[in-house]
Amino acid sequence: MAILQRADRQSDTTSADPPAQPVTQLPAAKVGIARRGDGEVRRGARIGGRLRGHLGLALSAVVLVIAVGWAVVPSAFAPGDPLAGVPGEKFQAPSAAHWFGTDNLGRDLYTRMVHGAGLSLTATLTAVGIALVVGSLLGLLSGAAGGIVDTAIMRVVDVLLSIPSLLMALALVTALGFGTRNVALAVGISLIANFARVMRSEVLRVRHAPYVEAAHASGVRWYAVLLRHVLPNSVQPVLALAAVEFGMAVLAVSSLSFLGYGTKPPTPEWGSLISEGRNFLATAWWLTTLPGLVIVAVVLAAQRVGRFAGRSDQR
Repeated sequence: MAILQRADRQSDTTSADPPAQPVTQLPAAKVGIARRGDGEVRRGARIGGRLRGHLGLALSAVVLVIAVGWAVVPSAFAPGDPLAGVPGEKFQAPSAAHWFGTDNLGRDLYTRMVHGAGLSLTATLTAVGIALVVGSLLGLLSGAAGGIVDTAIMRVVDVLLSIPSLLMALALVTALGFGTRNVALAVGISLIANFARVMRSEVLRVRHAPYVEAAHASGVRWYAVLLRHVLPNSVQPVLALAAVEFGMAVLAVSSLSFLGYGTKPPTPEWGSLISEGRNFLATAWWLTTLPGLVIVAVVLAAQRVGRFAGRSDQR
């Protein structure tokens, strides 16, 4: 019996719950230090993100300034003749003497890129200008008139938006004929719908503002109200869109030039330079890669600046 009682006492002690361990808590000072540390990390991440954003914006602005400088004063950046070549220096890789290398006729590719910026960017600016003016007028008329006029214009805009812009530009330039001027006109017409849609939405937002209704109540004529009050307060997002569409227009103009719809050789143009170099892609990669990188840099820079302008307008 004594043995059984001792066994029962041992089983009772083993089945009992273990003593609870004391919970250790951090002092309030250490908790405050941890929280301040997390806040400093988040603040540092935000500051780092802003610095990277400003640095990217500054680089984009530099790229656009250089591209505009190429178009305006090409001789200041490349004093050589873009049409003259040295047969003994053909197919030379990029070097200190020839930054972008030379082509199959010994012509300096960097010089041809610089002198080709004038035609490419002029066609781009013309296309964006056409789209900006015509699209803004259509959007202003549609938003201000309303009713049947608004419905008719917007249905046409919807049809234009349903067609890819590059496909429409290709069809238009095929009908108009070859040449940089026709390329600019075709690209500009293909971008009109985007500007019309944005302008209409801004006019609908502004036309019921108190100052517009006060101008109507004071007896100001409708066209004066549109020009003095509605248009100035609706044009900022459209201008931001123009900066974004500038990059897309560069890509469209270069694409049509690549397909042979631009100026005739040997006059340099960005798209035609890539088209000429594709025949030597296996042996002279720089003839297509470097002009393509320049176009990509200009497009991305324009997109970055345009989006920054759009965010600034929203603020």
